[in-house]
Amino acid sequence: MAMTNAARASSAEPIVAGQGLTRDFKVGGGVVHALRGIDMQLQPGELVALRGRSGSGKTTLLNILTGIDSPTQGQVSLLGHDLARLNETARAILRREQVGLLFQNAHLFPLLTAQENAELPLRLARTDPKRRAAQALAALEMVHLGPRALHRGLELSGGEQQRVALARALAHQPRFVVADEPTGNLDSTTGREIALLLQRITHEQGIGMLIATHDNAVVSIADRVLTISDGLLV
Repeated sequence: MAMTNAARASSAEPIVAGQGLTRDFKVGGGVVHALRGIDMQLQPGELVALRGRSGSGKTTLLNILTGIDSPTQGQVSLLGHDLARLNETARAILRREQVGLLFQNAHLFPLLTAQENAELPLRLARTDPKRRAAQALAALEMVHLGPRALHRGLELSGGEQQRVALARALAHQPRFVVADEPTGNLDSTTGREIALLLQRITHEQGIGMLIATHDNAVVSIADRVLTISDGLLV
């Protein structure tokens, strides 16, 4: 009998785990406590929605879990690596090779084709051109945009542009995908389509996906929902 997502998640090593995470910022003569002691884990094949008001600490937490920022206190294990033991270069390499990033804005190059946009992270990694093209096309097929591979960014709808951005985040075959408001600029119907696509890819590929969102369409398809308020999970 096939394992359920919940059973698979409970038996696997976490994709990312944070323990006792705090983050303080000096502002003027005072200190802002952006995170105030967060413990969390995300498992392979699990889509977790992180919701909270603006300024609640969502983006700070995403940055710390991916090694873009470091906690004031606490520990992060990302794909088995203690981020505190890695220097900035090593953390950047880990993100480039194993982490996919997706944002509210697609940030496509309008004169490049969908395939060329999807290939960009692979170019930065100096991937062999044939392999680069194959992986980019496979990622576009995954998001149902194979037939639009040669269309330029400016020729694509908003929903199609966001799917190209998702293909770009997946082209290097990451194990962890982090998305910050990926449906925020889309209408409700297109946002729902993207949410279901994120769900399908997470479960089929067995990756871990963490999505910061205000969108109920994303919250409704998540395997688990975390709410952050004033730097705490509540």
